[in-house]
Amino acid sequence: MTQPLRFGILGCARIARQFARDVRESPAVQLQAVASRDATKAAEFAAEFGIPRSHASYEALLADAGIDAVYIPLPNSLHAEWAIKAAEAGKHVLCEKPLALGLDEVRAMFDAARRHGVMLLESFPYYFQPQTGALLELLREGAIGSVRSMQSSFGFALSNPQGNIRFDPALGGGALLDAGCYALSIIRLVMGAAPVKVRADADWDPSGVDIATAATLYFADGRRAQFSCAMNTANHRRAVIIGSDGTLETEYLNHTSDQAAGDGWGYLPSELRVRRGISNAIPFEAVESGVGSGFRFAAEAFAAVIAAGDQAAIDRAAQASLDNAATLEAIARSSRSGLAEDVRAATT
Repeated sequence: MTQPLRFGILGCARIARQFARDVRESPAVQLQAVASRDATKAAEFAAEFGIPRSHASYEALLADAGIDAVYIPLPNSLHAEWAIKAAEAGKHVLCEKPLALGLDEVRAMFDAARRHGVMLLESFPYYFQPQTGALLELLREGAIGSVRSMQSSFGFALSNPQGNIRFDPALGGGALLDAGCYALSIIRLVMGAAPVKVRADADWDPSGVDIATAATLYFADGRRAQFSCAMNTANHRRAVIIGSDGTLETEYLNHTSDQAAGDGWGYLPSELRVRRGISNAIPFEAVESGVGSGFRFAAEAFAAVIAAGDQAAIDRAAQASLDNAATLEAIARSSRSGLAEDVRAATT
């Protein structure tokens, strides 16, 4: 049996609580430490989730010899700094999305991980859902022929935006980085490459962050994709993949349940359906998959690649993260310039 991957958590935000709750029963992962700049908060967090040690600083957690990896759920503007410091301390890093504020930061993070012999992975929980594996298998087997185009969207409303970090430009707020990175990531996953050019429009909040953004992505082989994201709409999350011989539709949810109502954590079923053929008279087929917390799936997948020393898998994910960062930058530029913008080359 492989030894469980021993995790430390940097920070005690709400998302860190959900991560701790969902992974603590995993046999592949052990939560060993948590850190906050508030010692009382860290101690209370540790007691609630049965974590053996708490630290009153992030530096102290990184110096903890009893952890192998860190989970970073900090504000977007702090991801690069602490991922690099974790790598320098010899810790593997599972980092919340978006990996950083721009391509140069993302490159620096992967450079640090390589120099110090650790693995770095951007955590989009839906990536690790069994449903996503089923989606990719349908594409590989040619269920819809060649992918010609796709659309994706993700949006939600904030009931109390005052003081929310999503509205703070200094902390990497805005719809594009918070929700748009999801809608973009599934496009990159399906298309297998970054676009070469983008054209975007945005609506702006008085705080200076984008409240909604939409973009068209142009690929070198002539394919196109469109996506939208928002922080002022009803909750919605969907991707439509259009092939030469069929169509795939998915909600690509982070966390899933087999219950339409009554799940203890509010998780819901996530739809994946396929139409094999070009006629609208052909019915869609529902595709069933395993369900559960994307946080647990992600942590267990990370533990598995570390145990196997699977650098090739990490390198593939790294290229996707670099492509996403370069594309997000171009979308942000286009949304302000009103012009089509080229996407910077993003190589490992």
